[in-house]
Amino acid sequence: MTMRQDPHSSPGASARAPRDSLGDSSSPNDTESFERRAAAYDCPVLLTENLVLRAPHAEDIDAIAILADNPAIATMVLRIPHPYGRADAESFVRSTTKRENGNCVYAITETETGKLLGCCSLDASEDGKALEIGYWIGEPFWRRGIATEAVHALVDMAFRTREISHIDASCRVINPASRRVLQKSGFQFQGSGMVSILAITGSAAVEWYRLDRKTWVSLIGWSKESKKKA
Repeated sequence: MTMRQDPHSSPGASARAPRDSLGDSSSPNDTESFERRAAAYDCPVLLTENLVLRAPHAEDIDAIAILADNPAIATMVLRIPHPYGRADAESFVRSTTKRENGNCVYAITETETGKLLGCCSLDASEDGKALEIGYWIGEPFWRRGIATEAVHALVDMAFRTREISHIDASCRVINPASRRVLQKSGFQFQGSGMVSILAITGSAAVEWYRLDRKTWVSLIGWSKESKKKA
């Protein structure tokens, strides 16, 4: 999809991208409870027409370090530092094996080549009745619809396998490309606020979005009807 691209706008980079650690405000007991709950969920490999979403591997470390060491990526998400080095990527991959990064963390890879394109995640809410989605795509792969395809796969898996009421997401107000990804995926605007962004060592304005189960079901039904008529 063709869209205007400026230095501060990264397609498919949400303000809730995969994190290197749990929130700083979590107590040890909260962390233990979160990790037990996260470990109870399966994170299956997801296959789409063009992508394979799978767990990050040690072989991904160099690619993650190269792609994430980009201010156009880091300034659009919560907890990616900038600059971002190989040690940061190693820590990120290592933490995903312990499920410290949230409910499910995926490497987004190209089906034909296996090339790493970005990362995405699903984080569980405290009560387990909702999830929050995050994603980022490396700049060389922008404008190819990768984020939208990955988000659709995550959303479908989440609603089909979890007893959740809704999925939340957010993006910076200066990131129209990520906003388009959420809108095309059925997410509805909920409001705006300020969040802390590690890469800018300060706060930034974000928009919050939500996709509830009822809306997802109607979108799936619409998709099926469209395919029948095609």
